[in-house]
Amino acid sequence: MTAPLEEFLRARRAEGRRLLVPYVTAGIAPGWTDVVRAYADAGADAVELGFPFSDPMLDGVTIQEASDRAIAAGATVRGILREVAALDVAVPLVAMTYSNLVFQRSGAEFCAELRASGVGGLIVPDLPLEEVGELADAAAAEGVDLVLLAAPSSSRARLREVAERSRGFVYALTRMGTTGERGEVPEAAARLGRDLKELTDRPVLFGFGVSNPAQAADLAGHADGVVVASALMRRLLDGAGAGELGEYVASIRRVLDQGARWAVHPATAPSPTT
Repeated sequence: MTAPLEEFLRARRAEGRRLLVPYVTAGIAPGWTDVVRAYADAGADAVELGFPFSDPMLDGVTIQEASDRAIAAGATVRGILREVAALDVAVPLVAMTYSNLVFQRSGAEFCAELRASGVGGLIVPDLPLEEVGELADAAAAEGVDLVLLAAPSSSRARLREVAERSRGFVYALTRMGTTGERGEVPEAAARLGRDLKELTDRPVLFGFGVSNPAQAADLAGHADGVVVASALMRRLLDGAGAGELGEYVASIRRVLDQGARWAVHPATAPSPTT
């Protein structure tokens, strides 16, 4: 088992590394855990596992399609966790799911099952900040980092509370709305990253709409790294295998690493005309 999620990400960041967390919908196809291994081998700093849900209201069409495919294939929480328990990767695993699945039994039982399977983080995007207390306590008791989301529309006071209560990292949304690929980086996202970096030393990662390596590097320049989901799942749905997905993650890793070097040594950055 790896170090706790936040400890692991802080250590990677301390090396001057921009953080990369790719996503896969768990159970989407036989052998889906090979995708997790490919991500880790390609330079991921953690891997986000989406637990499929029938009504993923914060996910766009790509993740919805991936979730539907996994459910049709018979994916269940317990089945996914059995497969995860057999994984041996050198980076932390983070579960992303909805509160319905978490509280079907209890938050304490769900977090205990995550920890027993080797999952070190949890994201529940439809759980309001005002209602996270019970689950936060249950997660802390099991050594699972409960990651909270920060939106561009939030007040500075609310951002401060999110940053203080989140564990593992702060998940910064590039925009309001659902997940999905986008072509531009909104100014509101850049501002959100700067605000959160002023409020916390906890790692800050952007997600929702990180569509390509260049955009990932741009966003990472305003925070500590990125979560990449829809861009990867679209490739998987279109027939890409674990190896191809790993290659795409490696391409993002290379661009992030170049950006990190430029941040430390700006004289080596390419000119705007190159």
